[in-house]
Amino acid sequence: MLVLGLCLFAPVFALNNGVGRTPAMGWNSWNKFACDVNEDLIKEHADALVASGLADLGYNHINVDDCWQLTRDEKGFIHEDPSTFPSGIKALSDYIHSKGLKFGLYSSAGTMTCQRRPGGLYYEQQDAQRYAEWEIDYFKYDNCFNDGLSDRAGNIRRYGALRDALNATGRHINYALCQWGEQKIWEFGADLGNSWRTTGDIEDKWESVIDIINKNLDLSKYAGPGGFNDMDMLEVGNGHMTDEEYRTHFTVWAALKSPLLLGHDIRTMGQNTFDVIGNKEIIDINQDSLGKAAFFRARVENVYLWVGELSNGDRLLMVVNARENPVNAQVSLSSLVSTKEERLLSASWEVYVRDLWLHEDIGLFSNVVPMRNIPAHGVRILRLQRKGGDFPQLHPLVSHGKELIYVSEVSRSFCWSSVLSVVIFALLLPLLNRTFVFFKASVIYFNTRDTEMIVLEDDEEERMLMKAE
Repeated sequence: MLVLGLCLFAPVFALNNGVGRTPAMGWNSWNKFACDVNEDLIKEHADALVASGLADLGYNHINVDDCWQLTRDEKGFIHEDPSTFPSGIKALSDYIHSKGLKFGLYSSAGTMTCQRRPGGLYYEQQDAQRYAEWEIDYFKYDNCFNDGLSDRAGNIRRYGALRDALNATGRHINYALCQWGEQKIWEFGADLGNSWRTTGDIEDKWESVIDIINKNLDLSKYAGPGGFNDMDMLEVGNGHMTDEEYRTHFTVWAALKSPLLLGHDIRTMGQNTFDVIGNKEIIDINQDSLGKAAFFRARVENVYLWVGELSNGDRLLMVVNARENPVNAQVSLSSLVSTKEERLLSASWEVYVRDLWLHEDIGLFSNVVPMRNIPAHGVRILRLQRKGGDFPQLHPLVSHGKELIYVSEVSRSFCWSSVLSVVIFALLLPLLNRTFVFFKASVIYFNTRDTEMIVLEDDEEERMLMKAE
């Protein structure tokens, strides 16, 4: 018999620097423009962020990534590249702030940046002073050329040195650790920064998105107000994924409380791109003040289930279909609870359900919540409110094994209900004046640990040949 235990939330000693209580939102130059940046490009994106209405939705950072810097002077202070930023970084910062936006910069916790510009290692005091003088609001610190300081102690030394220097300036700067997930940064990142990258760089393709999702399945308990898992900048709008894949990418990043930093050309984006990144109901999930990332509950043949908790007591159900064909899903309300006793109580619940992509209230449900026709590589995210009561507090579930998992192996069970339906249908055939040939395939999957059930049905391919007598 398998025994389940409860894992209480890991203590989160979030960086107390006055910012980052919710994940950062805005735009970063790297994904689209890489090293090809200049002050006019940055100003144009600040203008576009405001004109498009994205700033009103919460996208309020304009962050310049690598290649803005060129040299250090004899006192060790960093200087911008005068050929691409001739007006200077302070003038650019003033322009961004005049638009009601926040301004961010980049360096690496190494001797050089990833593009071999001057890095920040051993110059933390000079850099912090300069960034405060320039009035920056956000700082991304990469991991290239780290001088061999790559073990856990070395990471704490490198990233902690700039943390302390920034805090000493008295300016509130959102401090983002681009450390690539090495040394399990999520276990100690909350004491160092407001966010920490959990993987290597994202690419604008589905395989990269699902790989990052898989690497973040067990990390939600480390996120909280002041410190969040960073799944990397968004690729929505860069053109190498389908609209469905971009919706999934954006939705999972939002529900897992990753920073939402746009990475496309805002000046030329189409309506389809805006419809994805401009979904206010999804943004509200990301920016919810409770700050809890959705917890992974189950994976059944490349169909994933997460559940989440919101500050007003509502719950989330999110299903991602990573398969190559559409599916239907029904999710048991017992997935919203953490103990066997609560599971028994959940059988009597009724919940109001809202679809956050359809922007519709879809009904009142008990026992299971249906999700019909989730496309290949698609997502369905629902917001639930319990009728006549509150949900119990949500905890992640763990096994007694080495790795944190929320749901164990899922076994396949024969679908007797479908067989019974066919038998009854066959018995009724003689009473009808038509002959039907009916084809249908469905499978029910049960969690062997009896914590939740997911019912998945392949999109039905039904063929009825009707012949009058």
